[in-house]
Amino acid sequence: MSSAHLSPHDAPALVAGHGSLSILTEDGEVLTLDRPAAVRRLERLSPPLVVHAPATARMLGIAPPGQPSSWFDLLELFAFVHPVRSVAPTPRGLALALELEEAEQGPVGAEVLPRLLVRLLADLRQIAQGPAREIVQALAVRLGQAGWIWAPVVLESVGVDGPLSRDALQPANALRIWYELPKWEETAQRPPPGSMPVTPAEARSRLSEMLGSQAEIRVGQADFADVATNAFAPREVIGMPRVVLAEAGTGTGKTLGYVAPASVWAEHNGGAVWISTYTRHLQRQIEAETARLHPDPAVRRQHVVVRKGRENYLCLLNMEEAVNIAPSRGEGAVIALSMLARWGRATAEGDLSGGDLPGWFGEIFGRGVLAAVADRRGECIHGACPHYQRCFVEHSIRRARDADLVIANHALVMAQAAWAQSEGVSASEQGDAPDATSSEARVPEEDGVPTRYVFDEGHHVADAADGAFALEFSGLEAAELRRWLLGAEGSRSRARGLKRRLDDLVATNPRLETPLEAALLAAKALPAPGWSARLKPDQGSEPPDEPPAEALDLMPALLPMPELAPEPVMDNPAETFLALLRDQVLARAGNDPRRRNGAECDLHPLLPGLDEAAAGLVRALGRIAEPLRTLLRRLEERLDEDAETLDATTRGRIEAMVRSLRRRALTPLDGWVSMLSTVCVPEDEGITPQFIRFIRMESREGQRRGEMDVGLHQHWLDPTVPFAATLAAPAHGLLITSATLRDETGLPLPGETERVWEAAEARVGASHLPVPALRAALASPFDYASQTRVFLVNDVAHDNIDALAAAFRALFLASGGGGLGLFTAIERLRGVQRRIAGPLEQAGLPLYAQHVDAMDNTTLVDVFRTETDSCLLGTDAMRDGVDVPGHALRLVAFERVPWPRPDILHRERRRYLSDGEPRVYDDRIARLKLRQAFGRLIRARDDRGVFVLLDRRTPSRLLGAFPSGVIPYRMGLADTVREIKTFFGTGAEQ
Repeated sequence: MSSAHLSPHDAPALVAGHGSLSILTEDGEVLTLDRPAAVRRLERLSPPLVVHAPATARMLGIAPPGQPSSWFDLLELFAFVHPVRSVAPTPRGLALALELEEAEQGPVGAEVLPRLLVRLLADLRQIAQGPAREIVQALAVRLGQAGWIWAPVVLESVGVDGPLSRDALQPANALRIWYELPKWEETAQRPPPGSMPVTPAEARSRLSEMLGSQAEIRVGQADFADVATNAFAPREVIGMPRVVLAEAGTGTGKTLGYVAPASVWAEHNGGAVWISTYTRHLQRQIEAETARLHPDPAVRRQHVVVRKGRENYLCLLNMEEAVNIAPSRGEGAVIALSMLARWGRATAEGDLSGGDLPGWFGEIFGRGVLAAVADRRGECIHGACPHYQRCFVEHSIRRARDADLVIANHALVMAQAAWAQSEGVSASEQGDAPDATSSEARVPEEDGVPTRYVFDEGHHVADAADGAFALEFSGLEAAELRRWLLGAEGSRSRARGLKRRLDDLVATNPRLETPLEAALLAAKALPAPGWSARLKPDQGSEPPDEPPAEALDLMPALLPMPELAPEPVMDNPAETFLALLRDQVLARAGNDPRRRNGAECDLHPLLPGLDEAAAGLVRALGRIAEPLRTLLRRLEERLDEDAETLDATTRGRIEAMVRSLRRRALTPLDGWVSMLSTVCVPEDEGITPQFIRFIRMESREGQRRGEMDVGLHQHWLDPTVPFAATLAAPAHGLLITSATLRDETGLPLPGETERVWEAAEARVGASHLPVPALRAALASPFDYASQTRVFLVNDVAHDNIDALAAAFRALFLASGGGGLGLFTAIERLRGVQRRIAGPLEQAGLPLYAQHVDAMDNTTLVDVFRTETDSCLLGTDAMRDGVDVPGHALRLVAFERVPWPRPDILHRERRRYLSDGEPRVYDDRIARLKLRQAFGRLIRARDDRGVFVLLDRRTPSRLLGAFPSGVIPYRMGLADTVREIKTFFGTGAEQ
């Protein structure tokens, strides 16, 4: 049936659960059907009215109805009407966002969906009377041309009943947002910040202003602000920053506690304080908290900027290319891009990941559209881009230059430090530093060089540094560099190579053409298209691995076309080396096929021939790097020699190419050469190594099913060493804070307090700095002894998935929902989810799961927070990134002790960094993870919660992870369930 003949007003409304369905028929009758009956009835119905069509289809066990949906999905309509408004993608979440009274009274059934439709269409009619009228009309027409199922009712609501007038915005142009977005203007460079200190009185005064007279008084928050001022004191000696380590218990209010002195310092000194956190989710929370500092959104936008890596943002050039080819790729591509254009005109940041784009957008409209339009690593052409002055990334960079607070993440901050290490100018080169440790590394990021940092979630500093300063020569990494240099080979992709990017900059100029041609010829030594299949001549002998979930969701219409069948490649040094790496890891990693994905082995002793292959690869990489270095130098010379004749556009293109060549090509090439040159040199058994090198084989995102990547990896033994040298030492002040900096064992041993602090300093790199850090610990204001209970269940077999699933089901039912289940393995998480989703749903407790539901983590947490009786299963990201105050999170259940992963990295660090006490080293890691998980429970004074550990093997020495006064009880599952019911029955509503 054509969408022109369908009306959502006449459609049956559906709300599905696991195994059942609530339906409001066309006659107004509400029915509850089991899954088979619901599926049969659905086959006879016209397209239904639903919320989140893919999730509804999954719950019914049927194929999803396309992307975008052939059903009337209210989320699609919501995305058009309110493109930047946050909403949990459930019926109740939508009802809350639209302020329906029913949302406050419990679950939302099918009978409410028509009311949601009426409210959305009323909102749309109101929007069509305002400034956005022309935009929504043009986009509605374009969506109608593409066959969007909602188009007829939308066109009617926005007042379009025929062709648009000639002077109106035309449908095709409505997608071309790059013509309409505001331009940024260059401003004078900001002078260096001053060094005026922040007094405790100033910090307390600012904190009081932000909190207001009606705010809850938090014990320790003002004390925390006092302590934090020390990180903003003037630096007295180069290479000796003011460092504060502040552990602030949950509920202290540390965010506003550090925002207060940071904002005062920024105002006094005309500089920016960079606030870094581990997760994008917490970035969003911190930015929301700054509304207390600047309630006016326009003022806040001027003073507070969120910064992320480029790959998180919409690229207007990629958007233009996607729009131009969309008509040839089908109606789905046009609809997805039209919805993205609606968002792109309304967004303030252009942030595709964790910003104001709904986290469920990719699941509804296809993840491929987001992959196609996102900025991609190394592809930005900066000033050569025709949309450069409207670019979302460039906007944020320039805003950050003049901001007071820049809210970044550890990954970006560490990446800047890593670039500084590879590209930077040390102070010794400038004549003012005695050694590398105290060097003033130049951060080559356009934002400028921060002097003051706040590291929230400071317990993750080492993890972030480990990722930023590691090296990896793998098939995917090397093939990606070849693709960047040579462009698409043997495929119909639109990927541009280096020659096309340079275009007329090198044409007819032999000094530039010659090194470019030499580098491109040498680049053929990198893995050629089809490399993965050639590394696996025995394809089919191994069981195929589960492909990444993201790979299954990509929308082919907007992705590069599949590669053509690869031709044999002769004498490829990279492939020769990779094949030997694969042989070595298969020979030494064991025979268990279940461990093939993620299999690893030591580099030494080398497989015969691997040393010669490494030496040949080093020579091949050098033949790529040297002409690129010559090309880069000559481009820089042209900037100098032709300064008087170069126009602004050409100068911008050359500067952009110089930056890209250095970061995208020379930095990895130099790192690979340095690492590969040491392959033949085994570590001296008597000397503590600086690096850990090993071989790893795994399935990676972007590979076809059953294919594996293989690579040589190099990690710092202690990743806080480069962090301290390249980021901490050059800074003037750092505040490193977390609720879990210290590993408190609870044992009254002599010198235990000092040992605990020394271990904390070592974990964040403070021990590598020449001056000691100021230490502070502020206790949580919560009464954990009365607000919580902790149970260690001692009769659930850890190796029996059925018993584990039964335990989770019983616990979630006992708490009446609001349960967060944490897992140390994805396989066990999925096994439990399959077994308990149906029974919980029948009891009225929806179950959501990371690595099962296609929603991103932020959306899953939003749903969990909204659906107060729902349950959520997750892994590490949920343990650290969930902030759900109130009744929505009242139970945390951990399936087993979170011991560190027993891989080569942990083995070597345990060996050399444990001070001869490997068990103590392992215990510390496990205790800190338990503390972090327990910390999810109580986020406010009136919260009550239960923590359950389903591991009868839990040693008593780990119980120091729980707050003083909390007594862990060891008992069976039945007794635990009874105690949970009693605890919540007397102190909380069921």
